Amino acid sequence: MARITFASAAASIGLVVLATGWVAAQNRPELKSVDSFEAISDPKARSVALFEEAGRVIAHPRCVNCHPATERPLQADSRRPHEPPVVRGEGGMGTPGMQCVTCHGPTNAILSNATLKSVPGHPKWHLAPIEMAWEGKSLGEICRQIKHPARNGGRDLAAIHEHMANDDLVGWGWHPGPGRQPVPGTQEAFGLLIKAWIGTGAECPG
Repeated sequence: MARITFASAAASIGLVVLATGWVAAQNRPELKSVDSFEAISDPKARSVALFEEAGRVIAHPRCVNCHPATERPLQADSRRPHEPPVVRGEGGMGTPGMQCVTCHGPTNAILSNATLKSVPGHPKWHLAPIEMAWEGKSLGEICRQIKHPARNGGRDLAAIHEHMANDDLVGWGWHPGPGRQPVPGTQEAFGLLIKAWIGTGAECPG
């Protein structure tokens, strides 16, 4: 009985260590470099690993919050429904009288409020089209969606790379203002991961 109890405890500790390691990996402030994946000899496996690393940005609340599966955007790391209640509207810009620009200016607005430290801002602030919804999807599902022109805004892989590597609205995720956790790494490092992913066949996680 003692051996079984010890073994069970050891297994539990092992699971905790693994879970802790996974959480730590998700919370790493940097992104792995493309070079760090060269040891993976199989191109398909390397491609998947590259996308999984890039997925730490793609599946982050800063990105998913603007790719909701409903007509309502999300907020905060908890991905709660947007308050005040707003809806997508035409072009993802909200509805008349409650458009995104009603509260979201061209830059982040710093507040004195201790709870809500800032309001996000960007000249092109809007929701992604419903066809590009990521909320509630696995990384593999998002990957396959990203590659599908009917669900990615009509982009080919080269345009996907350009969008992710250079679009300054995407770049907001690294500069979200006080009170919000930025996505990991830099947009440059993210863009290099996406480029390498495409170069290795643009394979998706299962």
